[in-house]
Amino acid sequence: MVHVRELDPNASPLDYFGFELRRKREAAGLTQKELGGVVFCTGSLIGQIETAAKVPTREFAERVDAALLTDGFFSRLVGLVLKSQLPSWFQPYAEMEAKATYISTYQCQLVYGLLQTKAYARAVMSVEHSERLDEMVAARLERQQILQREEPPVLWAVLDEACLHREIGGREVMREQLAHLLGLFGNPWLELQVLPYTAGEHTGVMGSFNLLRFENHPDLYYSENYDHGHMTANPQVIRERSVGYARLQAEALSPRESAALITRVMEERYGKQPVA
Repeated sequence: MVHVRELDPNASPLDYFGFELRRKREAAGLTQKELGGVVFCTGSLIGQIETAAKVPTREFAERVDAALLTDGFFSRLVGLVLKSQLPSWFQPYAEMEAKATYISTYQCQLVYGLLQTKAYARAVMSVEHSERLDEMVAARLERQQILQREEPPVLWAVLDEACLHREIGGREVMREQLAHLLGLFGNPWLELQVLPYTAGEHTGVMGSFNLLRFENHPDLYYSENYDHGHMTANPQVIRERSVGYARLQAEALSPRESAALITRVMEERYGKQPVA
Protein backbone atom coordinates (compact mmCIF):
# COMPACT_ATOMS: atom_id res chain seq x y z
CA MET A 1 0.00 0.00 0.00
CA VAL A 2 1.41 3.38 -1.01
CA HIS A 3 1.93 5.77 1.87
CA VAL A 4 0.42 9.18 1.14
CA ARG A 5 1.98 12.10 2.95
CA GLU A 6 -0.66 14.06 4.83
CA LEU A 7 -0.35 17.84 4.70
CA ASP A 8 -1.41 20.34 7.32
CA PRO A 9 -3.33 22.94 5.25
CA ASN A 10 -2.63 25.53 7.94
CA ALA A 11 1.15 25.13 7.74
CA SER A 12 1.71 27.43 4.75
CA PRO A 13 0.07 28.63 1.51
CA LEU A 14 2.03 25.93 -0.33
CA ASP A 15 0.70 23.18 1.96
CA TYR A 16 -2.83 24.54 1.58
CA PHE A 17 -2.50 24.50 -2.22
CA GLY A 18 -1.29 20.88 -2.19
CA PHE A 19 -3.98 19.80 0.27
CA GLU A 20 -6.77 21.35 -1.82
CA LEU A 21 -5.34 20.04 -5.10
CA ARG A 22 -5.43 16.47 -3.80
CA ARG A 23 -8.89 16.92 -2.29
CA LYS A 24 -10.45 18.38 -5.42
CA ARG A 25 -8.67 15.92 -7.72
CA GLU A 26 -9.97 12.96 -5.73
CA ALA A 27 -13.44 14.50 -5.63
CA ALA A 28 -13.33 14.61 -9.44
CA GLY A 29 -12.41 10.92 -9.52
CA LEU A 30 -9.04 11.47 -11.24
CA THR A 31 -5.68 9.86 -10.57
CA GLN A 32 -2.55 11.99 -10.53
CA LYS A 33 -1.59 10.61 -13.94
CA GLU A 34 -5.03 11.37 -15.38
CA LEU A 35 -5.02 14.95 -14.14
CA GLY A 36 -1.47 15.38 -15.39
CA GLY A 37 -2.59 14.29 -18.85
CA VAL A 38 -5.33 16.92 -18.85
CA VAL A 39 -3.08 19.80 -17.72
CA PHE A 40 -0.07 18.74 -19.84
CA CYS A 41 2.32 17.60 -17.13
CA THR A 42 3.38 14.33 -15.53
CA GLY A 43 1.52 12.56 -12.77
CA SER A 44 4.74 12.80 -10.80
CA LEU A 45 4.57 16.61 -10.88
CA ILE A 46 0.98 16.50 -9.64
CA GLY A 47 2.17 14.31 -6.77
CA GLN A 48 5.04 16.66 -5.93
CA ILE A 49 2.72 19.66 -5.78
CA GLU A 50 0.18 17.74 -3.72
CA THR A 51 2.89 16.98 -1.16
CA ALA A 52 4.32 20.53 -1.18
CA ALA A 53 7.58 19.25 -2.66
CA LYS A 54 7.17 21.47 -5.73
CA VAL A 55 5.86 25.00 -6.13
CA PRO A 56 3.08 25.45 -8.72
CA THR A 57 3.30 28.12 -11.42
CA ARG A 58 0.47 30.46 -12.34
CA GLU A 59 0.05 28.64 -15.65
CA PHE A 60 -0.32 25.33 -13.79
CA ALA A 61 -2.94 26.82 -11.46
CA GLU A 62 -4.96 28.19 -14.37
CA ARG A 63 -4.91 24.82 -16.16
CA VAL A 64 -6.00 22.99 -13.01
CA ASP A 65 -8.89 25.43 -12.56
CA ALA A 66 -10.01 24.68 -16.11
CA ALA A 67 -9.62 20.92 -15.67
CA LEU A 68 -11.35 20.65 -12.28
CA LEU A 69 -13.92 23.43 -12.90
CA THR A 70 -12.88 25.19 -9.70
CA ASP A 71 -13.92 28.72 -10.78
CA GLY A 72 -10.49 30.33 -10.44
CA PHE A 73 -9.82 28.96 -6.94
CA PHE A 74 -6.25 27.82 -7.65
CA SER A 75 -5.50 30.89 -9.80
CA ARG A 76 -6.34 33.09 -6.83
CA LEU A 77 -4.46 30.93 -4.35
CA VAL A 78 -1.26 30.64 -6.38
CA GLY A 79 -0.46 34.32 -5.82
CA LEU A 80 -0.17 33.71 -2.07
CA VAL A 81 1.87 30.57 -2.69
CA LEU A 82 4.39 32.35 -4.89
CA LYS A 83 4.68 35.37 -2.60
CA SER A 84 5.50 33.01 0.26
CA GLN A 85 8.57 31.87 -1.72
CA LEU A 86 10.14 35.32 -1.55
CA PRO A 87 12.86 35.83 1.08
CA SER A 88 11.20 36.58 4.42
CA TRP A 89 12.99 39.93 4.71
CA PHE A 90 11.66 40.98 1.28
CA GLN A 91 8.02 39.95 1.75
CA PRO A 92 6.93 43.11 3.64
CA TYR A 93 8.17 45.26 0.77
CA ALA A 94 6.49 43.05 -1.86
CA GLU A 95 3.19 43.37 0.01
CA MET A 96 3.43 47.17 0.05
CA GLU A 97 4.59 47.29 -3.58
CA ALA A 98 1.42 45.44 -4.55
CA LYS A 99 -0.71 48.07 -2.77
CA ALA A 100 1.09 51.15 -4.13
CA THR A 101 -0.57 53.49 -6.59
CA TYR A 102 2.72 55.12 -7.65
CA ILE A 103 6.16 53.46 -7.69
CA SER A 104 9.36 55.41 -8.29
CA THR A 105 12.58 53.41 -8.55
CA TYR A 106 16.21 54.16 -9.22
CA GLN A 107 18.34 51.13 -10.08
CA CYS A 108 22.12 51.43 -10.28
CA GLN A 109 23.14 47.88 -11.28
CA LEU A 110 20.20 45.74 -12.42
CA VAL A 111 16.92 46.18 -14.24
CA TYR A 112 14.09 46.60 -11.71
CA GLY A 113 12.42 43.31 -10.77
CA LEU A 114 9.04 44.33 -12.18
CA LEU A 115 10.65 44.92 -15.59
CA GLN A 116 12.85 41.81 -15.83
CA THR A 117 12.34 39.06 -18.38
CA LYS A 118 12.16 35.48 -17.15
CA ALA A 119 15.61 34.64 -18.54
CA TYR A 120 17.20 37.76 -17.03
CA ALA A 121 15.60 37.09 -13.64
CA ARG A 122 16.78 33.50 -13.76
CA ALA A 123 20.35 34.57 -14.47
CA VAL A 124 20.31 37.13 -11.65
CA MET A 125 18.96 34.71 -9.06
CA SER A 126 21.07 31.75 -10.13
CA VAL A 127 24.01 33.38 -8.33
CA GLU A 128 22.51 32.99 -4.84
CA HIS A 129 19.45 30.74 -5.18
CA SER A 130 20.53 27.84 -7.38
CA GLU A 131 18.83 25.29 -5.11
CA ARG A 132 15.42 27.04 -5.32
CA LEU A 133 15.82 28.74 -8.66
CA ASP A 134 12.50 27.75 -10.24
CA GLU A 135 10.57 28.89 -7.17
CA MET A 136 12.39 32.23 -6.94
CA VAL A 137 11.91 33.01 -10.63
CA ALA A 138 8.21 32.14 -10.42
CA ALA A 139 7.87 34.42 -7.38
CA ARG A 140 9.52 37.32 -9.20
CA LEU A 141 7.31 36.92 -12.24
CA GLU A 142 4.28 36.83 -9.94
CA ARG A 143 5.27 40.25 -8.58
CA GLN A 144 4.93 41.57 -12.11
CA GLN A 145 1.22 40.72 -12.16
CA ILE A 146 0.45 44.12 -10.61
CA LEU A 147 1.38 45.74 -13.94
CA GLN A 148 -1.32 43.68 -15.69
CA ARG A 149 -4.18 44.96 -13.56
CA GLU A 150 -7.03 46.92 -15.06
CA GLU A 151 -5.77 49.86 -12.99
CA PRO A 152 -2.04 49.23 -12.54
CA PRO A 153 0.20 51.43 -10.40
CA VAL A 154 2.06 54.22 -12.13
CA LEU A 155 5.68 53.11 -12.42
CA TRP A 156 8.54 55.53 -13.05
CA ALA A 157 11.92 53.84 -13.41
CA VAL A 158 15.31 55.50 -13.74
CA LEU A 159 17.97 52.97 -14.72
CA ASP A 160 21.66 53.75 -14.56
CA GLU A 161 23.37 53.20 -17.90
CA ALA A 162 25.37 50.46 -16.18
CA CYS A 163 22.20 48.32 -16.17
CA LEU A 164 22.35 48.24 -19.97
CA HIS A 165 26.02 47.29 -20.21
CA ARG A 166 26.32 44.73 -17.40
CA GLU A 167 25.96 41.43 -19.23
CA ILE A 168 23.56 39.27 -17.25
CA GLY A 169 23.00 35.75 -18.56
CA GLY A 170 24.82 36.26 -21.84
CA ARG A 171 24.26 38.22 -25.03
CA GLU A 172 20.93 36.69 -26.04
CA VAL A 173 19.44 37.22 -22.59
CA MET A 174 20.54 40.85 -22.60
CA ARG A 175 19.24 41.46 -26.09
CA GLU A 176 15.86 40.05 -25.08
CA GLN A 177 15.86 42.15 -21.90
CA LEU A 178 16.65 45.40 -23.69
CA ALA A 179 14.06 44.61 -26.37
CA HIS A 180 11.55 44.12 -23.55
CA LEU A 181 12.42 47.54 -22.12
CA LEU A 182 11.94 49.13 -25.53
CA GLY A 183 8.50 47.54 -25.73
CA LEU A 184 7.48 49.37 -22.56
CA PHE A 185 7.79 52.83 -24.10
CA GLY A 186 4.34 54.12 -24.90
CA ASN A 187 2.72 52.44 -21.91
CA PRO A 188 0.55 55.20 -20.39
CA TRP A 189 1.23 54.03 -16.82
CA LEU A 190 4.97 53.50 -17.14
CA GLU A 191 7.85 55.88 -17.75
CA LEU A 192 11.44 54.81 -18.27
CA GLN A 193 14.58 56.94 -18.26
CA VAL A 194 18.27 56.10 -18.42
CA LEU A 195 20.77 58.01 -16.31
CA PRO A 196 23.86 58.23 -18.57
CA TYR A 197 27.44 57.82 -17.46
CA THR A 198 27.97 61.46 -18.38
CA ALA A 199 25.79 62.51 -15.42
CA GLY A 200 28.83 61.98 -13.20
CA GLU A 201 28.15 62.26 -9.48
CA HIS A 202 24.44 62.30 -8.62
CA THR A 203 21.94 61.79 -5.79
CA GLY A 204 21.79 58.04 -6.38
CA VAL A 205 25.49 57.26 -5.97
CA MET A 206 24.80 55.58 -2.63
CA GLY A 207 22.72 52.88 -4.30
CA SER A 208 19.32 51.81 -5.60
CA PHE A 209 16.13 52.87 -3.83
CA ASN A 210 12.36 52.91 -4.28
CA LEU A 211 9.60 55.29 -3.25
CA LEU A 212 6.04 54.02 -2.87
CA ARG A 213 2.98 56.24 -2.82
CA PHE A 214 -0.48 55.14 -1.67
CA GLU A 215 -4.02 56.44 -1.66
CA ASN A 216 -4.66 56.03 2.06
CA HIS A 217 -1.25 55.40 3.62
CA PRO A 218 1.94 57.42 4.18
CA ASP A 219 4.63 57.27 1.49
CA LEU A 220 7.38 54.68 1.98
CA TYR A 221 11.08 54.68 1.18
CA TYR A 222 12.80 51.33 0.57
CA SER A 223 16.41 50.29 0.03
CA GLU A 224 18.23 47.02 0.59
CA ASN A 225 21.60 45.59 1.45
CA TYR A 226 22.98 42.13 0.80
CA ASP A 227 20.49 40.17 2.89
CA HIS A 228 17.92 42.58 4.28
CA GLY A 229 15.72 45.48 3.31
CA HIS A 230 15.07 48.82 4.99
CA MET A 231 11.65 50.45 4.76
CA THR A 232 10.56 53.66 6.46
CA ALA A 233 7.76 56.23 6.39
CA ASN A 234 9.88 58.85 8.19
CA PRO A 235 8.69 62.19 6.69
CA GLN A 236 12.19 63.67 6.61
CA VAL A 237 13.60 60.65 4.76
CA ILE A 238 10.68 60.74 2.29
CA ARG A 239 11.23 64.47 1.72
CA GLU A 240 14.96 64.10 1.11
CA ARG A 241 14.66 61.05 -1.14
CA SER A 242 11.79 62.58 -3.12
CA VAL A 243 13.93 65.62 -3.90
CA GLY A 244 16.84 63.34 -4.72
CA TYR A 245 14.68 61.32 -7.09
CA ALA A 246 13.42 64.47 -8.80
CA ARG A 247 17.04 65.44 -9.43
CA LEU A 248 17.75 62.02 -10.90
CA GLN A 249 14.79 62.44 -13.25
CA ALA A 250 16.08 65.86 -14.28
CA GLU A 251 19.62 64.58 -14.96
CA ALA A 252 18.47 61.45 -16.80
CA LEU A 253 17.90 61.29 -20.53
CA SER A 254 14.39 61.99 -21.78
CA PRO A 255 12.26 58.91 -22.51
CA ARG A 256 12.89 59.37 -26.24
CA GLU A 257 16.65 59.75 -25.73
CA SER A 258 16.60 56.79 -23.34
CA ALA A 259 14.92 54.59 -25.95
CA ALA A 260 17.54 55.62 -28.48
CA LEU A 261 20.38 54.73 -26.10
CA ILE A 262 18.83 51.34 -25.24
CA THR A 263 18.46 50.62 -28.95
CA ARG A 264 22.07 51.57 -29.64
CA VAL A 265 23.44 49.42 -26.81
CA MET A 266 21.23 46.51 -27.85
CA GLU A 267 22.46 46.59 -31.43
CA GLU A 268 26.11 47.48 -30.86
CA ARG A 269 26.81 45.43 -27.74
CA TYR A 270 24.35 42.56 -28.04
CA GLY A 271 23.61 42.46 -31.76
CA LYS A 272 24.15 39.46 -33.97
CA GLN A 273 27.84 38.76 -34.43
CA PRO A 274 29.11 38.26 -38.00
CA VAL A 275 30.09 34.71 -38.86
CA ALA A 276 33.89 34.38 -39.16
